[in-house]
Amino acid sequence: MSDLDVRRLSTLAAQLRDAHHAGGPLVLPNAWDAASARSVAAAGFPVATTSGGVAAALGYPDGERIPADEMFAAAARIAAAVDVPVTADIESGYGLSPDELVTRLLAAGVVGCNLEDTDHRERGALVPVDVQAQRLADVKEAAQQQGVDIVVNARVDVFVQQVGSAGERVALALQRAAEYVAAGADCVYPILANAEQLAEFAASHPGPVNGMVRPTDPTLAELLRLGIARISFGSGLHRSTDQDLQRRLAAIAQGSDDWSAAPDRA
Repeated sequence: MSDLDVRRLSTLAAQLRDAHHAGGPLVLPNAWDAASARSVAAAGFPVATTSGGVAAALGYPDGERIPADEMFAAAARIAAAVDVPVTADIESGYGLSPDELVTRLLAAGVVGCNLEDTDHRERGALVPVDVQAQRLADVKEAAQQQGVDIVVNARVDVFVQQVGSAGERVALALQRAAEYVAAGADCVYPILANAEQLAEFAASHPGPVNGMVRPTDPTLAELLRLGIARISFGSGLHRSTDQDLQRRLAAIAQGSDDWSAAPDRA
């Protein structure tokens, strides 16, 4: 990268990091291609990608089934389409070394990433916490050595993998989160925690917490009420868009002009 590229990406990374501490929530309606990213940016948001949405748009299932080359190429198209910070959901990193992972992110114009602690090669297992913490530290060090302190959102998959009993999961997630922050993570993401669990988690975790909006629990209104620092939608917007497309196609198949009705009037 040129010095100009490094300065530009460093500025975007700082903007993204600062948005986690702005006194109000950082809301990230996740995008899956250049067109959706442009819409997100035009609405005034930074851009976060969704691995599930990107994978689906390119014909793959979620869960690190998409080739790394295709995921990073999609991230590059998204970053090239907007002038706001872009953070990418790169699942557990596709088996890439920290140096290569960071090199690919920066080459794509991406200044942040989600890294999850599920081991996709051992279905349903979590990476040992010390191993994951070291990987996060190595990613941060590699980024700083390349001149851009990328924003790392460390996903904690205790609730996804249903580790321990239901009553133990918040404590187990907090233990992992503390290790990840000590390793340099900028934010932690106890994905699939419900509103009650997130409230308990956020009350005990001193740094930024990412909550994901779900249709019922937690809703956007609940996350806003809880004061969660970072709010994302995962693949929810992509699924909603796909469902709306299916409704319109069904109307076309029936020869109905309802295909053109607005979603709230269909």
